[in-house]
Amino acid sequence: MFNFGYLGVAASLALAAFGSAMGIGVAGQAAIGAWKKSYQQNKAAPFMLVVYCGFPLSQTLYGFVLILASLLPNISVVDPWLITAAGIFGGIGMGASAYAQGKAAACACDAYAETGKGGANYIIVLGMIETVAIFIMALMLTVVAQAPRLDAAAVEAVETAALTVSSFLS
Repeated sequence: MFNFGYLGVAASLALAAFGSAMGIGVAGQAAIGAWKKSYQQNKAAPFMLVVYCGFPLSQTLYGFVLILASLLPNISVVDPWLITAAGIFGGIGMGASAYAQGKAAACACDAYAETGKGGANYIIVLGMIETVAIFIMALMLTVVAQAPRLDAAAVEAVETAALTVSSFLS
């Protein structure tokens, strides 16, 4: 029996990971460019840029936490629309945060490689963007935990609808 609530569960990780990959890609490009400039000027390449590039990765972890929280209750007795919405919108929010964090990290890479100063300031800004993803995860965890449970008749109706849709699609 297919429960479309699983789509939301998968979406939370997939969308967060997509944003993380995009954010790390943007920051990584800036780091590579900054290291190239350092090498051309015979300066030491700052390792700190790796730290900036790694910041967007945490949103993937938050998407994974949301998956685990969604699967803890018996998903068949939770409103599948709620689980789907929490996963999709939570994943979009966390992914957008990761992408924005990657863009800010790219600027941090450029600035730090050029001046060697301001490292703590850049981390504070990246941490502020991180906070958005943490708030989104916390809100979605609360939504999933407080999700109304379906009674037996409603579970049967959802299962019947799922069977109808799956037979139509196959």
